[in-house]
Amino acid sequence: MFVSGRMSKDLITAGPDITIFEAKKIMTEKNIRHLPIIDAAGKLIGIVTDRDVRDAMPSTLLKKADYELTLAKIMNFPVSDIMTRNPLTIYAYYTIQDSLLVMQQKKVGALPVIDEEGYLKGILSTRDLINAFVNIMNIDEPGTLLCIVVKEQQGQMKKIVDIVTEEKISLGSVLVARFWDEEKRAIFPYLLTNNVINVKKKLLDMGFEIIDPMKWYLDQLPKK
Repeated sequence: MFVSGRMSKDLITAGPDITIFEAKKIMTEKNIRHLPIIDAAGKLIGIVTDRDVRDAMPSTLLKKADYELTLAKIMNFPVSDIMTRNPLTIYAYYTIQDSLLVMQQKKVGALPVIDEEGYLKGILSTRDLINAFVNIMNIDEPGTLLCIVVKEQQGQMKKIVDIVTEEKISLGSVLVARFWDEEKRAIFPYLLTNNVINVKKKLLDMGFEIIDPMKWYLDQLPKK
């Protein structure tokens, strides 16, 4: 799945000369957390986040009169004073997987999408990634997510799929993740049914271990 199919194309942008107040107002009214800043030609030159706006606010420890006076001055500064210049960007032909890794590694909540000449074409946010994940996993349909612990060897996935097929149940999706044991994997089939009793019984009879998906997630969290 490519970024071009999931990025937001109905863009809300601003120029570098608007005030911080105007930028804050736009972001509040449009319910957005990232505001791309473009030049007159439409090329991306920066981005402002809701965090940038919050960081620009005066300290609440100031006396009320001092706070209001400082706030009034700050709000009239151009947004170019707080925007991130030359922000991290991606292209429309990037995959969703590549983009997700970039956002995780660089700890950003959105990535502007540009063409080869630097013109803004879209923006990919965590909201867009969540929607893509829902679509890929098919979890917008009623179903049940299982977590099956398997040995790290060939043929395990086929055994699980065969059991599901025997029960005439449709698979919404299947994910595979590392387990805490290097010799094991955790397989997450999303079954498009809420009746999984027979599937679970057959899996257990074949020696598979079934655990709660939330338990698996909690076990992956860093230990203090």
